[in-house]
Amino acid sequence: MTRTTVFTTLILLSPWIASAQQAESLQLTLPSESYAVPGVEMSIYFDNIVLTKSPGDYRFDVKCDIGKMEQRRWTMTPTEATVGEHDLVVTVSDGSSGKQMAQAKTTLHVVPAAAGEGRNISLLIIDDSLTHATLYPNEIARLLSQPGNPTWRMLGTHKPKSAKTGVAHEGYGGWTWQRFVTQFEPNPDGTYRKRSSPFVYLSDNGKSELDVARYVKEECGGQAPDFVIIMLGINDCFGASPDDPDKRIDEMFRQADILLKALRQTMPKAEIGLCITTPPNTREAAFQANYKGRYSRWNWKRIQHRLVQRQIERFTKSKDGKITLIPTELNLDPIDGYPENNAVHPNAEGYKQVGASIYAWLKWRLAQSEMK
Repeated sequence: MTRTTVFTTLILLSPWIASAQQAESLQLTLPSESYAVPGVEMSIYFDNIVLTKSPGDYRFDVKCDIGKMEQRRWTMTPTEATVGEHDLVVTVSDGSSGKQMAQAKTTLHVVPAAAGEGRNISLLIIDDSLTHATLYPNEIARLLSQPGNPTWRMLGTHKPKSAKTGVAHEGYGGWTWQRFVTQFEPNPDGTYRKRSSPFVYLSDNGKSELDVARYVKEECGGQAPDFVIIMLGINDCFGASPDDPDKRIDEMFRQADILLKALRQTMPKAEIGLCITTPPNTREAAFQANYKGRYSRWNWKRIQHRLVQRQIERFTKSKDGKITLIPTELNLDPIDGYPENNAVHPNAEGYKQVGASIYAWLKWRLAQSEMK
């Protein structure tokens, strides 16, 4: 018989007026699917899945047959005994009255630890400054190097000094979907600030053009990657109006469609994972330190939360079954996963959590391919 446990937490309650709570739209948001691997901790942080300034004023209940509740999160470290699918339902209630405010569900896939063992795979990571730091690619490499994994190779022209052996990517601080699609620099200076997109070349007619096939030929030895991981969106949408972010998000998707189409034409068999945009640092002081009052945490939280919703709406039922979402927004501690003085860039522990989420997705896709 399956054992189902209801976990409940009531965190840091303050004397809010119930009617004010009920008037607030929490917009509880979960992806339809999430992933985990035995031996690797995976969590859902409550602040990351609701739109509120005060998550501590609500009660979060998690109904699942595995895992445990802590003050700010539901968490687990799976074992082989828990491999399989698990329904996970989150219910949010008013912390004062107990009235239910919202409910959402995700299917949690716990993947066998040996998924993909014995295979040879190649990965290409495309991203902005979160990848430029190279901490989460290093963590993916570390996890993939443990027993029970495929032999791996990372592709890419960017190999910062911080990159561990074999780690490479196409991650550049400040970059957007559009920049990867259009950026051409006729006089590069060897830095990431003054360089072309790795996918944009000068054509025979003297015009710059997006040419992923040439990138694969010249930079990947003519072999397309098995997996493409893309984490873009923060720079595309950070300056959007928090009252109406959809216009900026629509433009981001137009650029994303161009790059995704070009990738798919050259890499018809590649699994493409789109990372759901990570949440901000909980601390307003971090935004003040970085932006001196020009951008606030709450405004970015509103934009980011809407972006997450749009990403889920757009790609959950993609016609391309090999484009799937990576729930990187769930398993990142918005307090302890960030330094005190950085609004959107995690600390070493936070980057490890991002790496763990991507690793779990990789293992899931490997397991799925073995079933076919």
